[in-house]
Amino acid sequence: MWPLLLDSRDPEDSDFRPWGSGELFPERMSSPDDHDPADLLAKWWATYTAIDEDDDMLPPDERLAVTAPFGETWPGLTPGREDTADPSQLAAEYAEHYVLSRPRSRLGLVAAPSGADALALVGWDGPANWDNDTATFSAVVSDWEQRFGARVVAVGSDTLHLSIATPPTNREDALLVAAEHFAFCPDNIWQGPRPQTLAAYAERLIDTHCWEFWWD
Repeated sequence: MWPLLLDSRDPEDSDFRPWGSGELFPERMSSPDDHDPADLLAKWWATYTAIDEDDDMLPPDERLAVTAPFGETWPGLTPGREDTADPSQLAAEYAEHYVLSRPRSRLGLVAAPSGADALALVGWDGPANWDNDTATFSAVVSDWEQRFGARVVAVGSDTLHLSIATPPTNREDALLVAAEHFAFCPDNIWQGPRPQTLAAYAERLIDTHCWEFWWD
């Protein structure tokens, strides 16, 4: 059984949605093994960096500035490194911190071989506005488990919280990781702290042992 800390959409919600209300859709999900994480990230990057002349949110030059220095060019995956810390120990420490900051969270147990698989098997649909098959996101998280010692610690209605044993330690690697994050969850940058650019986001990833994602 894989443990997940569960958070609700509204801390005052007595139904504890989506977990207590049963708004979960395991029958809708494919298997993470059906998807190649490198292909997924490249495809998502191409979609979210494509220039649309009819886009009334950002003109083309400003849209390209968000993902500088890469622009529309997918830079590829970040090379993996050997874990510099114990992934399980870091996950336990992050879980303790998470519970202290969100005391209303609950413990869920999922019959799954990993946290990445648990997301799809439980039928969580947090990124449904972007892709309604959570197995695609599970495939990427599974790859991060291998390359960065990632562990799924907590899940909200539309948030995901990972502990990271091997974060990027320099700007070059952090930019590559930031590109993966943008492809995986563009709202982290588009609706994140200012300045809302890949470069600024990358600086916040250096030596950071937790990654958090939110989908609008």
